[in-house]
Amino acid sequence: MLRASAPAAEKARRVPAESIDALSQAGIFTMTAPKAYGGVEADFQTQCDVLAEIARGCPSTSWVATIYSAMSWLVATFPDETQEEIFATRDPRIAGVFSPTGTAVPKDGGFVVNGRWPFNTGCHGATWTVLNVLVGELPTCMIAKSADLQILDDWYATGMSATGSNTVVAENVFVPRHRAMPLPDMLEAKYPARHNSNNRYFNYPMAPVLTVNAGGTPIGTARGAMDAFLERLPGRGITYTSYTNKAEAPVTHLQIAEASLKIDSSAAHVRLATAIMDEAKNGRMTMQERVKSRAHIAYSTGLAREATDILFYASGASSIQEHMAIQRYQRDIQALSNHAIMHPQTGLELYGRILCGLAPNTLLY
Repeated sequence: MLRASAPAAEKARRVPAESIDALSQAGIFTMTAPKAYGGVEADFQTQCDVLAEIARGCPSTSWVATIYSAMSWLVATFPDETQEEIFATRDPRIAGVFSPTGTAVPKDGGFVVNGRWPFNTGCHGATWTVLNVLVGELPTCMIAKSADLQILDDWYATGMSATGSNTVVAENVFVPRHRAMPLPDMLEAKYPARHNSNNRYFNYPMAPVLTVNAGGTPIGTARGAMDAFLERLPGRGITYTSYTNKAEAPVTHLQIAEASLKIDSSAAHVRLATAIMDEAKNGRMTMQERVKSRAHIAYSTGLAREATDILFYASGASSIQEHMAIQRYQRDIQALSNHAIMHPQTGLELYGRILCGLAPNTLLY
């Protein structure tokens, strides 16, 4: 279904409502939510397996599902009053942006929020939106009703274009205090007392959860590219050569083998990252474990991009046509691997700093 709807989703620059509904009915958005509110509390390997399978059909849809599922986990670190409010429908659809590009001032038991946040993936289908703002000089994570925000029509991208990652704007939006927490506390797993306080699943530091949850989409994108390549392979020749059957050419054998092994390597790095999370005692993680989990995801993303590129370049000139699925996978993985958290070189540098005994150069680890 997702593969069939992908071209229309790309033209619309957002995931169709029908796909969002189907994902919700399949339990994708609640797989990280508390069991008390109908969630699954799925381990991190399961999260990545699920999101990878979605990406085989449509990487943009997988990325929206990644954000929504990660934000369900995030809500479970807020006070019970917040959880009861947001999980009341048992159908949480929560977008989120983490650049603190807004401001908030205290008022009447809450905050008045103003600002604009670009790259708000899945904003069109969200009922709630996680925003990060500055309260004075303190970065603060807040959850607003999506209906209170304005969506700008500014998402025109060459990759991941169906994610609907538009800019959202808040103009004097009120957010009650129970839907606000200091971001530095969340980064260090200093959460308030709540019904799930003793559940290690909801006591991880925030950044590794968001990073490792994101590891499924790149693998699935590369697997989707492999699916598209293999579907077109039978009976095709190689233009300006004597090969009338591409499948019999040694160059094809080398290309597909290398791509396949890179995909396997990409998946192996995700397994290493999820193992760090799933085996963490009481959700506690050392600085090296936090950084290493991010490095594995970034490196995995780079391998997925390399595999997709190999398959795309092995597909011939006809692959650039709009109706060819593989060109979408190739554009999507290029876009995703440029994401600040997924960027391979940035992740490698961060990990290398730790191995050399230096401090991290970011708070997001």
